[in-house]
Amino acid sequence: MKVLQFTLPVAKEHSVAVVEETLPHFYNHLHRHNETQITWVIKGEGTLIAGNYMQQFKSGDIYIIGANQSHIFKSDPAYFDKRRKKNVEALTVFFNPQGWFMPLLGLPEMKSLKKFVDSMSFGYMIPADANKAVAQAMLKVKDARNGLRVAAFIEFIQLLAGIKTLMPLANISTEKEITDTEGLRMNDIYQYTMEHYTENVSLKKIASIAHLTPHAFCRYFKKHTGKTYVTFINEIRVNEACKIMLNGNFDNIASVAYDTGFSNAVTFNRVFRKVIQKSPREYLREYSRKID
Repeated sequence: MKVLQFTLPVAKEHSVAVVEETLPHFYNHLHRHNETQITWVIKGEGTLIAGNYMQQFKSGDIYIIGANQSHIFKSDPAYFDKRRKKNVEALTVFFNPQGWFMPLLGLPEMKSLKKFVDSMSFGYMIPADANKAVAQAMLKVKDARNGLRVAAFIEFIQLLAGIKTLMPLANISTEKEITDTEGLRMNDIYQYTMEHYTENVSLKKIASIAHLTPHAFCRYFKKHTGKTYVTFINEIRVNEACKIMLNGNFDNIASVAYDTGFSNAVTFNRVFRKVIQKSPREYLREYSRKID
């Protein structure tokens, strides 16, 4: 299969492909593929963008990425510093819901499972209390061979379908509208923003990165993400603020605000509450209680 932006090669001779990775950092470009992807982040931290979803990820998290859902696991900057000698590890299961599994999902006994597979298109995050069982099931799929792998995979999907607290990722679907060329443009927008979020990124500047006029850029970005660019960059800033606060490497809330690109603490508190549904201090207190 020709490797293009937004295209991932998966071996055609397998209906279920399992990929183990140990790399300096995760694949650093926005992309999509025909296969549904279930990824266990064994080791690594960063920001996940999937459709119009964005949130920080950490070691132990498990995500379902829908077929043709654009996404990027953007590793934290420390992973790109060779002096740090950091690396990421992941185990991923790929399958094409429109490929070999279509006839199988058409069986009467698979009706409820097919409904769940169809719902995967928007993606899910596995709740923390189910991570251990899901990870064990993924290892079982990895170790199985031939027909036993297919059997282990069906059992695995049945397990996922039974989790009542799966957390959906994206809430809109514009994936079919995004061409490979537009994918490159969206990748440029995301990459620039994640590298310059601490700066005052003007609409004129980000529009120039996308090779659009400011007015056309606003319409384009809203169409493909369901949110404004200001909302997007503020979400990145808040996610980075959460990482700083959880690491404990800050002097006060105001310093976190300035370090993540906010002009003042008042704006930071207002935006933080809008994104996280609680104030920075409430967020820290809740985290402290969980640690205790």
